[in-house]
Amino acid sequence: MQTRMKPTSRRRFVAGMSALGVSAMAARAVHAAMGPNDKFDLLIKNCDVLDPSQKLRGRRDIGIRNGLVEAVEPDIAADRAQRVLDAGGRLVTPGLIDLHAHTYPYGSAIGIPADELVPYQGTATVVSAGDAGANNFAALRRYVLPQTRTRMYAFVHIANIGLAGFPVPELFNLSYADPVVAAKCLAENADIVLGVKVRMSENVIAKHGIEPLKRAITACEMSGTKGKVMCHIGGVQTRELMSDILNTLRAGDILTHSFSGAPNDAGQFTYIVQDGKLLPAATAAKRRGVVFDVGHGGGSFDYTIAEAAIAQGVGPDTISSDVHVFSGNTPGMPYLTWVMSKFLNMGFTLEQVVAMATVNPARVINRIPKLGTLQIGAPGDVSILELVEGPVKFVDTRKNEREGKVHLRPVQTIAAGVAFGRPYQNPFSVR
Repeated sequence: MQTRMKPTSRRRFVAGMSALGVSAMAARAVHAAMGPNDKFDLLIKNCDVLDPSQKLRGRRDIGIRNGLVEAVEPDIAADRAQRVLDAGGRLVTPGLIDLHAHTYPYGSAIGIPADELVPYQGTATVVSAGDAGANNFAALRRYVLPQTRTRMYAFVHIANIGLAGFPVPELFNLSYADPVVAAKCLAENADIVLGVKVRMSENVIAKHGIEPLKRAITACEMSGTKGKVMCHIGGVQTRELMSDILNTLRAGDILTHSFSGAPNDAGQFTYIVQDGKLLPAATAAKRRGVVFDVGHGGGSFDYTIAEAAIAQGVGPDTISSDVHVFSGNTPGMPYLTWVMSKFLNMGFTLEQVVAMATVNPARVINRIPKLGTLQIGAPGDVSILELVEGPVKFVDTRKNEREGKVHLRPVQTIAAGVAFGRPYQNPFSVR
């Protein structure tokens, strides 16, 4: 006699799978508990740990097991680990996070392989900022992410072609900005897609005004994922449009290139600081919870704008590079640790600068627990940095120069408990 099963609703099915997932995680946690003879997969010794999420600063050793932080203690014996990495007293932080990078090689015209950036900026996590649109996102997911050791997330571009046509503007033809297909892409890939990217510069959107941003917001809302908009500014069409953009962004949306000084097509200066004064809409956006991201790039960071905005109460929430094949060759050198160094020499504390490249962007990502921290159970992502003291000169993207006294240099990066380079695992694996 056959037993007929009752139909299961999608909601009940998802709830059941979620319960199974919780049970599996609980079982993994029990399994992961270290016994007296168990060893860490990797032990990082002699660390000058700085973890803003815990307000932790001091000499510690870090034990990583099964890809997670298992212990952070003043002294862990070397014989308790399979492999040992000596940090040599250097600064050790949670794995650095670059919230705005271009890491879709071969599918975007400007993308760089994320792993190739590691020696230059010490990043354990990157976010591909609109390299792919709905039409070419599948290739990013299927062919790039699986063979990338760096942890990667993405914003899908509101233009369904993404940046495949760069330097040809992707939104002169507004038909490319299809909220329906962008929403579908976001919903189907919500584990790694944070939201929708839109570039609002006049040289990208022509005279379409606020409409591209509205379509990006619509796509996020249609997806049902609480997705965020990452809005690129710099050289917007009019001064009034800059205020419209700021007023349209929602709490949690990201304004990237916040301190751009790039003029619009007519040579007018239409950024968040105009005639030396911060726009009231920028102050209101900050209070509303809009995230102000640096997004340095090759043309999007102006010291004079940043200094005026910070002095008037709107500083950065996150520091990002906007590194790609063109910006990476510019004099401003927009590699994450170098951009962090610029703000370190603008009066921000080391703890503030590290927070803006770890726990703060991790809150924006909001996909896995404890990302951007060295708390027990956090992903085993670690950046080892050299705090180099001595005279240094920086330049922005508008040829403004500033002198500094210290800069950060990446030394070693660990992603999910596996070091880039020595000590190698045997057999070699990444996750």
